[in-house]
Order: sequence, then structure tokens, then C-alpha cells
Amino acid sequence: MFHSIRWRIAFPYILLILVAMLAIGLYLSNFIKQSYQSELETQLSTQAKMIGETLGTALLPGQIDPQQLDLAAQKWKPILNARVTLITLDGVVIGESDEDRTQMNNHSDRPEIIQALAEGRGSSVRFSHTVGYDMLYTAVLFPTPQEPAAIIRLAVPLDRVDANVQRLQSILLTATLIVMLLTIVLAAWIAGRTTRPVQQLTLAIRQMTASDLSEQAFSPAVDEVSQLTQAFNTMTVRLKDQFSALEAERAKLAAVLETMSDGLMIVNDQGMILLINPAAEKIFSLKNGESIGQPIAKALRHHQPYELWQRCQESGQIQQAAYDLNKRVSLHTTASPLGEALPGSTLLMVQDITRQRQIEAMRKDFISNVSHELRTPLAALKAITETLQDGALEDPPAARHFLERMETEVDALSLMVTELLELSRIESGRVPLEIKPTRPIDIIAPAYERLRLQAERAGLQLDIDCSETLPTVLADGMRLQQVLVNLIHNAIKFTPAGGRVLIKAEEANNKVRFQVQDTGIGISAEDLPRIFERFYKVDRARSTSGTGLGLAIARHMIEAHRGQIWVESEINKGSTFYFAIPQN
Repeated sequence: MFHSIRWRIAFPYILLILVAMLAIGLYLSNFIKQSYQSELETQLSTQAKMIGETLGTALLPGQIDPQQLDLAAQKWKPILNARVTLITLDGVVIGESDEDRTQMNNHSDRPEIIQALAEGRGSSVRFSHTVGYDMLYTAVLFPTPQEPAAIIRLAVPLDRVDANVQRLQSILLTATLIVMLLTIVLAAWIAGRTTRPVQQLTLAIRQMTASDLSEQAFSPAVDEVSQLTQAFNTMTVRLKDQFSALEAERAKLAAVLETMSDGLMIVNDQGMILLINPAAEKIFSLKNGESIGQPIAKALRHHQPYELWQRCQESGQIQQAAYDLNKRVSLHTTASPLGEALPGSTLLMVQDITRQRQIEAMRKDFISNVSHELRTPLAALKAITETLQDGALEDPPAARHFLERMETEVDALSLMVTELLELSRIESGRVPLEIKPTRPIDIIAPAYERLRLQAERAGLQLDIDCSETLPTVLADGMRLQQVLVNLIHNAIKFTPAGGRVLIKAEEANNKVRFQVQDTGIGISAEDLPRIFERFYKVDRARSTSGTGLGLAIARHMIEAHRGQIWVESEINKGSTFYFAIPQN
């Protein structure tokens, strides 16, 4: 019964009336208690003034006789049925009806005394441990607040006030019970009339749904709202099934669109964007959802996709085009009509082909560089062979000279093939690395010793700045020595006589940073981004020996150690090559 909506409606009203009655009872009890107390305070003030007028000059300074005042206080106690205390302005008790005043403390800190001194009359209520209930204390200045001489204080128990309040509370409790009974009856009757239409509506909905569903679901609850909800749920079962199927399909489509790396857009026959996936928004630098409903030309701000959509609309055929979105991004877009699925709409698929174009450009550069590097020694070998065939073999000194040149060119070809194979192995991850904790000084010192004499012959100063207390690094020491030798060799090669090459290692951000700094010819700003590419040589170095593979090998070797390599340089101010390896 109590689960019924009828009682859910009735209970709040019953509870509200109960709370209201209790609040009224508490308020009236407090009000009556305060009224009794206020009246009692007024009565005590009048009695205190009467005592003061009776005592007269006995309370004036110079005429105080404590023993006489004790007798006077004891005399007034049975007359007024109150405790009488006479106090000087500085809080000393000079007359007391109940206790030995000589054992009493100074009363200057009592709330009623403080208030009386400030306002002429003061009152306070305190619990008395002697009698076990609250006492009302009222103090009055004598003779007047303007010319006070002493304080007369009367105290009476508040048990009479409490008794009157208890009687009132009993009356209010009886009234509350009567009102509650009437309220329950009235609230139940009103709630019943209120819920009757809900019951009728529930019955009507069940009758409407019975013809469409093979079975009906009944709730064991007797709550009218629960029954109404179940009736609606039964009626909407089929709609929910359809919505669930549609939601599942929508979720699949959304997942595909979210995870696609290619951009996708659907544009209607008016050129408005109906759908766009995150990949397309990223490619064209659009905010999430801001382009929906906008014209394709305005949203993308590039004419190529718009022209491709326009050609697809005019021809009704698939259109494709590759173009540069900007200097850094290249795209390939396909426009396909959607036909009967979405009449008049077009699907645009956008692929980022920047990486493919970069790879193609690198492939062409690689072939060109290999051809260039191989052409020089092969041409020299052919010229030497032709010279020997033309009679140089008959001249032993000349033949020996040309054979030495042939050996030099063959060594250059062998070095190039070796470095190409090494680079191929590194890029494919087939180079085994013996990773172990290694001291930076054990990497730098062997490289320094290996090239020290070469630097002296070139007239250069080769120095080391590496503390032996630096943390160890996780590295293949021999491989990193090869990287350092390559960097130091380049520094010696491109630094004029009288210059300096510094090999340094220092701790930085949980890594050890190695650097090779020279005072050489430097590298231009446009060459810096490509300095680590295969076969790439700056113009100043075109005439020098070397394959152009050393820095590419160094870059891949450092990356295999989970490190980074970079260069800082200015023309005619020297270069500094850095690489950082994680600490052990």
C-alpha cells in the first residue's frame, strides 16, 4: 500500500504538517519561556529597588556594615522567596542571604554585574550545581545608574517557568496528534482523487498496445507510475529496437571515419559540406565541426577541391587530381558521385601524398648522386686504361704512376661500396650493437689518438674536454668511436691551418652530449637541413674527396642508440656537430 503513488502524494503533506506543528510547538514553548523569564526579570528588578530603598544609606560608601547587611539579606530572602546578594561596585560581596560571603569570590566577572554596571540593570541565566537547575540572576545599581553606590542582586530558580512550559508542550502534543489524524484522512482522500486519472491512462495505453504486441509485460509493483512507465516501455519496444540497429550502424560508420588516415567529405549539389572526418579537418587545418554546412570553397579556402567537385557534378564521372596544398603538403583527391545513395551529392577522398613525393625525390637524388660519385672514378679508370693501351705500358715509370692512380680510384670505389653496404645494413636494422655501460672518455680518447697526428700534419690544434667522472652511457663504444672519427675527420678536412678542433662531452638532461667543434669554413643555412642526407655535399666541399655517406651513417648509428644528432654552423665561423646518448 505504501508504494502507491497515492501515499507518495499524501506522505509529504502529512510530514509537512507534522513538521509545522512541531515547529510551532517549539516556537511557542520558547516564546512563553522567554515571556515568563522577562516578566520575572522585571519583578526581580522592582524587588531589588525596593530592597535598596529600604536599606537606604546603609549601602553608601563609608556606612557599610557587612554583618548588618547579611542580616538584612537573610531577612528579605523568605519575604521575596529569592536569594539576595549585596555587592560593591568593584565586585566585593558585602551581604549574602544563602552562603558565607567571606568565602565567596569577587563577582566583578559575573555577566549580570557587568551588564548592570554598563546599563543600570543586568540579567543572566546559569546552571546551579548546588540545586541542580537553572537560576535567573538580576542585578540593579543603587541608588541610580547616574550615581551608583552598590549593586543589589536577586536570584530565583527557573523550575516554575519550566513547569509552565511543560504543561504547554503537553497541550500542543495533544493538538498535534489530533491534527495529524485529520490530515492523514484528508490527504488520503485528495491523493486518491488525484491518482485516479493516472490509473485510467495506464489502462487505456495497455489496451492500445495489446493489438500490436504478442504479449504484455506486467510489473509486480502496484505503483501507478511504475505501471504507466511499463506500459509506455511496452509500446516503444519496437522503436527502441530500430533505434538500436540504427545506432549500431552509426557507431560503425563513426569508427571508420574517426580512424581513417585519408580525408573524407560529402558535399551536396549546392556545394555545402554535409560530412567531414577528422583526417580531412587536420589536412585543411579546420576546427572540429566548424565546416559542416559551409560551402566547400569557403571552408577549405583552396580552389583545387572545389574545381574537382565541380567537374564531377558536371560530368557525373569520377574525377582525380594531384596538387600541392602548400610548400610542405601534397595531396591526391578523388571525387565520386554517390548516385542513388545520396542523389546529387559527391564523395571527396583526400590522400596526403607528401611522404610518397619526398621518397620519390630522395630516390631520384640517390640515383643521381650514386651516378655522379661512380662516374668520376670510372672515368678516371677508363682514361688511365686508354693511356696504358696507347703505349704507357712501355714506359715503366709512367706505367707505375698510372697503376698507383688506378689503385687509388679502385680504393675509392671500394670505400663507396663498403659505405653503401654499411648504410643499407644500418637502415634495415641488421647491424648488431653490443650495448653496455661505457664511459664517455673511453669513446673520445681512442678517436682522439687515431686522428691526432693527422691534425698535427694539417697544422691544427686538437683538444679534448671530457671529465672522467661523467655518467656512463648505454652504447656500443666501437660504433660511437666510428661516428666521432667521421666527425673529427670532417672537421680537420674543412678547417684551415692554424685553426682548432675541440672534442667535448658533458651531462645534459639525463643524457651525455658529445660535440665536435671546429673553426673551419662553416655550412650555409640552406645546406644545414640536408647535411645528413646520403651523398649530400655542400658546394664548398664538392671538390674534396669523400663519398658523402659518412654523416648519413653517423645519423643512423646515433638513432640506433636512441639518441639525437644535429649541427650548428655559420659561414666562416666554424661548425659544431652534436650527438646525445642516454645515460646508463
